[in-house]
Amino acid sequence: MRIVFSGAAPLALTAARALIKEHEVIIVEIDKNKIDELSEEMDCSFLHGDAATPGILKEVNPKTCDFLFCLCNDDQTNIITSLLGRSLGFKRVVTNIENPEMEQMCREIGLEDIIIPVQATTRHLENMIKGLDLVEISSVLKFGTRLYTFIAGEKEAVAADELGLPESARILFYYRDETLCFTDGQTRFEKGDEIVVICDTETLPELTERYKAGS
Repeated sequence: MRIVFSGAAPLALTAARALIKEHEVIIVEIDKNKIDELSEEMDCSFLHGDAATPGILKEVNPKTCDFLFCLCNDDQTNIITSLLGRSLGFKRVVTNIENPEMEQMCREIGLEDIIIPVQATTRHLENMIKGLDLVEISSVLKFGTRLYTFIAGEKEAVAADELGLPESARILFYYRDETLCFTDGQTRFEKGDEIVVICDTETLPELTERYKAGS
């Protein structure tokens, strides 16, 4: 895969180092000195410039890229870069936000792949205090199994059975008004529901194309 990182923040560098061995990685960084330093230790490509500007981001040829990870330390920059990346044709855009209050706004403007580190850490600490030994989701998603989420629009405000999902995809549950809800064939979704689907790797591109923002 061809993967682009916006900025050389710690989270981006950690992820990039893990992916370099098996994928083509490009890091867009505005600080030339940082690029010079990192290029001595990381076997990947660097592009000098601000990823939040169209002229720079176009240089990575977005339509040939599988992912754009916007993982810098500033929420506004990540959101702007994500919107720009989506408009330029990146297959998938992932947005990191530090402020959980920004999540709903991000979803309303069509940014669905959102990472909120403080939220994940808080949940983990809370579970530790409660003495809960929870299974890491990565340990149970095996053999090409994937999770996919999307926000229901007007067209998805129908009964679960009427969504017409691919044969190898099933709805696990959905969120409505910050509440976990389970579903059966008679469940009717409402606009704004966040629907969680389990599927295989081969089905993921079909779901992504069907439910991508604005479709």
